Amino acid sequence: MPLPRVIVTRPEREAVPWVQQLRARGLHAVALPLIAIGPCPDPAAQAALAQARARLDGYRAVMFVSGNAALHFFEENPALALTGKAQTAIKTRAWAPGPGTARALEQAGVPADRIDSPAPDAPQFDSEALWRQVGAQVQPGDRVLIVRGSSGTEPGPAQGTGRDWLARQIEAAGGQAEFVAAYQRGAPHWNADEVALAQQAARDGSVWLLSSSEAVAHLAEALPGQDWGHAHALATHPRIAEAARAAGFGHVRECRPALEDVVASIESGA
Repeated sequence: MPLPRVIVTRPEREAVPWVQQLRARGLHAVALPLIAIGPCPDPAAQAALAQARARLDGYRAVMFVSGNAALHFFEENPALALTGKAQTAIKTRAWAPGPGTARALEQAGVPADRIDSPAPDAPQFDSEALWRQVGAQVQPGDRVLIVRGSSGTEPGPAQGTGRDWLARQIEAAGGQAEFVAAYQRGAPHWNADEVALAQQAARDGSVWLLSSSEAVAHLAEALPGQDWGHAHALATHPRIAEAARAAGFGHVRECRPALEDVVASIESGA
């Protein structure tokens, strides 16, 4: 039986390398981003981001929720990447929930020995796995900055949304969690060909590689009334799998968000 087509739904910057790697493994992969990423246009968010950049040395650690968070935090001044202030920010750590974010931080100039992230063989790459690695770093009175994205629609766009569980762990350890939005997330704007691709992939056995619950919501909004009963989803986290089932996907499997695991899952399910 031929292997199914893989629909890579990550934001464009992340989707392109995933497509390339999956094709290199012999899979027919195409990108159909379900989240659009861009800078925060809100003046308050821009001011808060500039202030956070100027105060890196005041934090025990800076947690970046994704590669996009790292990219947009450092894009205006890569020298800030915990090296431009090497003498004053020596205690500041960079936290990454997974290898993709860790790579983005290194590309932004953060020294590898300042980056903390889950082990490569961790069951999941998420806040829970990260906290098991870094929890002991936080002492009473420490400040930790969480760099995340904003949907652009909720109140308080300067702070963004997400990673509230991690903030609660920091506060339970006696620390103080602060937030800043480095980028804005939004729904994709598809052209006619992309709409046709999505409609076809909902019924032809394609595997939707889902890495965000928000992406699942955007898919439902983009194709209202679409029957997903015959659609196949491969979710990279249990919470995403739950969202796919709630959206109506008839076939949902889970796997670690690592290339080898994704390929193995697709090949075993063909």
